[in-house]
Amino acid sequence: MEYYNIIKSLHIIFVITWFAGLFYVPRLFIYFIEAHQKKNDEKKILTDQLIVMIERLWYLITWPSSILALIFGFWMLLLVPVWIYENWMIAKLFFVLILVIYHLKTHYIVKEFKLGVLKYSSDFMRIWNEVTSVILVSIVFLVVLKNNINWLKFTVGSLLFILLILVLIKIYKRFRT
Repeated sequence: MEYYNIIKSLHIIFVITWFAGLFYVPRLFIYFIEAHQKKNDEKKILTDQLIVMIERLWYLITWPSSILALIFGFWMLLLVPVWIYENWMIAKLFFVLILVIYHLKTHYIVKEFKLGVLKYSSDFMRIWNEVTSVILVSIVFLVVLKNNINWLKFTVGSLLFILLILVLIKIYKRFRT
């Protein structure tokens, strides 16, 4: 049991650092996009510094954390294989798949920004930044409640949480402008 708890602890640590990167990189994207609206000298200084920050966070923290979180998570599944048949675990793995897809798309955006390609607005990035919140909240509730979850309440609660985030982003946009 002690061995399992060590694997579980490592999984939790790397999930936390993975999410830290996923929360902060899109925030840096917002700053990068807004830096492009500055005058040339200021724009160059800001964008060069932001690219360095994005790359260091992405390649030195976020990527290694994602790989280690997934390794330790699947290791726990190997230690307790019966979980794969539980509804909460199937739902959790679905959200992990969405998280991996989100991570890969964010990686693609990192590469675009490094090349100076700006396809997205800062408003889009504010919404993009909140996708990780929805995934995190969903996974935490699934893991904590396990099979005691009411799927209708979970779905309605998730939709209300998404709606709340969108409303708060809209309010913040009005406050900002």
